Amino acid sequence: MNLDLSPADQAFRAEVRAFLAEQLTPALIAGQAATSAMYPEPEVSGPWQQALQKRGWLVPLWPREWGGTGWTALQRFIFETECALAGAPLVHPMGARLVGPVLLRYGSEAQKRFYLPRILSGADYWCQGFSEPNAGSDLAALQLRAEPDGEDYVLNGTKIWTTHAHHANRMFALVRTSSEGKRQQGISFLLIDMALPGITLRPIATIGGDHDVNEVHFENVRVPQAERVGAENAGWECAKYLLEFERGAGIFSPRLRSQLKRVADALAARDDIPDELARRFGEVVADIDSFEWLELRTMGGLAPGANPGPVASILKLRASRLKQSIAELGVDALGQSGLRWRSDPAHSALRPSVLVPEYCNSRAFTIFGGAAEVQLGLIAKTVVGV
Repeated sequence: MNLDLSPADQAFRAEVRAFLAEQLTPALIAGQAATSAMYPEPEVSGPWQQALQKRGWLVPLWPREWGGTGWTALQRFIFETECALAGAPLVHPMGARLVGPVLLRYGSEAQKRFYLPRILSGADYWCQGFSEPNAGSDLAALQLRAEPDGEDYVLNGTKIWTTHAHHANRMFALVRTSSEGKRQQGISFLLIDMALPGITLRPIATIGGDHDVNEVHFENVRVPQAERVGAENAGWECAKYLLEFERGAGIFSPRLRSQLKRVADALAARDDIPDELARRFGEVVADIDSFEWLELRTMGGLAPGANPGPVASILKLRASRLKQSIAELGVDALGQSGLRWRSDPAHSALRPSVLVPEYCNSRAFTIFGGAAEVQLGLIAKTVVGV
């Protein structure tokens, strides 16, 4: 694809920069900079989401009639790059990027009319109920039962590693509605009100000291069958579509560069930079450059709102490993200063201090969203054809 900016694209970039200068406050920048977990807290991401929605830029992948922008691939890349360079918060993706596209493709008209405006307004904050204690990378092994009873399903079981469930008022979940046939054929996609009786949460502290994930237990929870997306026992198709968006519909390289900037700040604070660290820094820069070209090539071939298909596994795997490489370089750049890190937020005001919990949490990057081994298997089967 041609990366020379046309006059129209230059004007668009100027428009984005003007918007960021006006709407991106120092508090929001500081909130994102202090985030070592996967996503910033709602008090950081929420105001930014409202600003984007007011401008009409919250859901660029959605159709125009539902609030999408109709941007080209290059415009999306310009927007994400400028936001990352400016230090803008990440928008919580569970609603806008994950369940939203599933509803647009598989949801009923009633579900679209009810849920999509609430995603845009921020009235609903979503979490993802996929993994279970005995069903992580082998997602088809999930056992959260949803037994039909009149017009409801009665849910019993447990979800785990549920990001921001303690903030969410809605969950989209995979549930088992049948044990007949292949495991994938007995799964349904369900929308759940987190205030329903019988739902209890147990917080899980990550190795980085953050409360980011949770265990969610369901005991005789009644969910209307009208909250099922798509046909009963057809949730696996919804899940595959969602996971392609989760793994590949985002734009990773600008945020990778922003993460690397933190490492550069830590290196600049040293009295000396060992040759080994300088070499590794240069290698990571080159890796991000090549990954950026892969992203741009992939995006250039997509229609607005389309997901990348099997190449999503390549993007997810490469981005995860790059995040880990940058995080490892970060703690090495800190040297002995990293030993003074504390998990108490009161001691996390200095930007370099976030590098140690970020490193600890980065160990999970090649596990969640599909483990590296799973992605390699998908690449071998769907891309290489072996």
